[in-house]
Amino acid sequence: MRKIIQMLKIGVIGVGQLGKIHINSIRSIDDYQLVGFFDPDDLQSKQAIEEYGLKRFDTFDHLVDAVDVVDIVTPTVSHYDCAVKAIKQSKHIFLEKPISSTIAEAETLIELVAEAGVKLQVGHVERFNPGFLSVKNEIDYPMFIETHHLAQLNPQGTDVPVVLDLMINDIDIVLHTVHSEVKRVNASGVKVFSDTPDIANARIEFMNGAVANLTASRISMKNMHKSRFFQRDAYIAVDFLENSAELVKMKEVAETPDDSFAIVLDPGKGVNKRKIWVNKPEVQQNNAITEELRSFKDAIISNSEPAVTIYDGFKVLKLANQIMDRIDASGDMNL
Repeated sequence: MRKIIQMLKIGVIGVGQLGKIHINSIRSIDDYQLVGFFDPDDLQSKQAIEEYGLKRFDTFDHLVDAVDVVDIVTPTVSHYDCAVKAIKQSKHIFLEKPISSTIAEAETLIELVAEAGVKLQVGHVERFNPGFLSVKNEIDYPMFIETHHLAQLNPQGTDVPVVLDLMINDIDIVLHTVHSEVKRVNASGVKVFSDTPDIANARIEFMNGAVANLTASRISMKNMHKSRFFQRDAYIAVDFLENSAELVKMKEVAETPDDSFAIVLDPGKGVNKRKIWVNKPEVQQNNAITEELRSFKDAIISNSEPAVTIYDGFKVLKLANQIMDRIDASGDMNL
């Protein structure tokens, strides 16, 4: 007999573009009951009511009172206040990244979550990208990582530095795959159309010798989001926009392979020949936002640790702030 699980009542805070995507995802997940939303913006609320037929709560507190889970999809500046109110009401929280505006706020959230005994998952969605998932287990000891996250100019995203707008996704992936403490950070950035850097580059050196080179720009003529991981005997590439990946590995072969097109290296001196093996792994396509919200539901029901913990989000925010500090110290140029 299937175990009967109590439906988790969930409400969405913020129904802008991303909030609407969350609504669609939540409606497709079993064991979530979407009870409504809160957004102070009348126009966005009107659109959400017309499109989804959802209840609009008149205050944030009234929504929190009616749910078990709060999905916070608001501008970063309001993350802290919304999360604190939900935690104090002992609600589980899905919180979009970055977790807060400041390190001090993030540290307070960590303490409050621990005291309340609630679960909080941070929305670092690229962890659930199908291309990344297809090769995740192959990335075991990367020593050099290169990322490019380029986007066309969107005036709505220029209120925050590009580090928090775009690069933050790659910071999370780097920290998730390099299991070492940060040793040194160097960075530079340029203000082009806004009052904060629109293009930035960061070089992160780790205690184990690994290096990550991250580039983010929101003034590109085309969109791109790719990461490349280099490790002993392997090169792994992920295209986060195309949801695809490529794996190149070195394998020993005793004899010349039958494949006449194979690239074979012969070191000589009695060492076995090595073949360069190229593979495009099969990708199980998914909706990454749906998968992250589903994983949070599973963590609540099974009483297990969320896939992206609040401490993960804290470490990402801390490194992002280090990068922005280095940009400020380098005296970013203005065009």
